[in-house]
Amino acid sequence: MTNQKPPSAPAGRQEIKIADNIPGAEYANAMQANHNKDEFQIMFLNIMGASGKVTGKIITNPGHFKRMIAAMADNLKKYEEKFGEVKESASLDKEIGFKG
Repeated sequence: MTNQKPPSAPAGRQEIKIADNIPGAEYANAMQANHNKDEFQIMFLNIMGASGKVTGKIITNPGHFKRMIAAMADNLKKYEEKFGEVKESASLDKEIGFKG
């Protein structure tokens, strides 16, 4: 019997696995961002009519948050170069509250 190792990720690449407790993609049409000295908190929301739900939440450090913004800006630039300018969606005119 040979002692074979499972194939590994190519050099310089990191293998990423999705945890079992993370469901498939969720749609978000709104978000809230807050911060304190040590971290940024971002909640993604799906608002439908008078109610909505949190579809995702991210908490990260300021340095990574800045890299996330740069990556999103770069992706938006590439998208607009390929498909044309994106018009910004109207913001919600109402305060979003949470029920515990």
